[in-house]
Amino acid sequence: MTSIKEQAAISRLLSFLQDWDNAGKVARSHILNTFIETNQGKTAPELEQEFSQGASLFLVRLTTWLRLIYMTGSCLDKLLKSIGIFLSAVSSNRYLIEFLEVGGVLTLLEILGLEKIKEEDKKESIRLLQVIANSGRKYKELICESYGVRSIAEFLAKSKSEETQEEVQILLDSLVHGNPKYQNQVYKGLIALLPCASPKAQQLSLQTLRTAQSIVGTTHPSIVDCVLKVLRTMHLEVQYEAIELIKDLVNYDVCQALLKGLVALLIPSVKETSKLQPKILNDSAVLQLTSNLPVFLQQAAAAKAIGVLARSNTGIAEEMLHLRVVHSLMAAMGNTDHSNSQRQASLTLEYFVQMFPVVEEHVRRSMGEELYELFLSNAEDLYMKIDSIQADILAANKVNVSKALSISGVSYSNMSFYLGPCGEDQLAYTTNFQKEGSEGKE
Repeated sequence: MTSIKEQAAISRLLSFLQDWDNAGKVARSHILNTFIETNQGKTAPELEQEFSQGASLFLVRLTTWLRLIYMTGSCLDKLLKSIGIFLSAVSSNRYLIEFLEVGGVLTLLEILGLEKIKEEDKKESIRLLQVIANSGRKYKELICESYGVRSIAEFLAKSKSEETQEEVQILLDSLVHGNPKYQNQVYKGLIALLPCASPKAQQLSLQTLRTAQSIVGTTHPSIVDCVLKVLRTMHLEVQYEAIELIKDLVNYDVCQALLKGLVALLIPSVKETSKLQPKILNDSAVLQLTSNLPVFLQQAAAAKAIGVLARSNTGIAEEMLHLRVVHSLMAAMGNTDHSNSQRQASLTLEYFVQMFPVVEEHVRRSMGEELYELFLSNAEDLYMKIDSIQADILAANKVNVSKALSISGVSYSNMSFYLGPCGEDQLAYTTNFQKEGSEGKE
């Protein structure tokens, strides 16, 4: 027989559940407010004690109401927070299973795609998905099997709240860890996000891709093209993350394709430049400037990325010499339509000139003494000092260091050929240059 105390507790529970069943939206909203205030942070045993071992009876009512009203958005934030109290409670595995058995994951994912739902409510949905994902591998697999990666990635791209986007990043990061069955799916989803229109989504995707790449190990063929296109951004924080990912990718099988792609970006195709030029010239509302053309932003970012890679790895620097990077950098220095392209290309070329005497010889001969002296005196500000004729000399240069290298047949196995008798001093300069470059990083 139950004691009088237990009977009273059961009576209170039944009364509470009856009040909920008979309440309208306003009354239920008040009940949820009280529940959230009094039960936030409680463990599963404490919730059971609060509900006289019948907490699941209230949870099933919450999940049932969620399925009925989630498309309207009414009281959705309070309802999701209340369910979250159950799912995030210590020792809450029973509640989690009960929620999943009634299609909880699918409901949360559907909420992300509904236009009428408020951003704050969608953020609560993401937080519940985080709780589920963090509960173990089989729960991560359940989310992925429910087409969760696509829904979550699409929401990240469309979200207007940076705070919400950061919550989505946490969820994607969780899904890529400890999820060998579907980690490739998450990886591909992150790559698919790179062309999206949201700079914040691009930044967060690039950050998470670095983690995903190290976990997956192999590269997807589309990653090179997608990352290089991101360099067209005018947002420096996105550019920074793209270059950081490029630094990682050169350690994989896409290194050669990546280096070729970067060098190719230094000389935009005539098709690209002619395609963009009329849009500016034909629009009277736009100033006659080309400084923000994506193709030139990409050119400047490529020059910067090449400098970063070359300073970090002399083997990569040599490889780019064979790809005629010196010729392409000088051509970019002659692009008077975009000063930052000139500046970044000049700084990177300065490193190659200081590092490789063979490059110095070819650059000096191509520039002529006067222009070369200007370049040596201050590479960063060279673009402000050259005239149109000197810019044309740079743009039309025929430098071919790769030809000289192939004739010599020398590689880094014989470093002293390139470094000369003062090789150690050159390497010391390189280290110092890299340090200064990082300190003055944009």
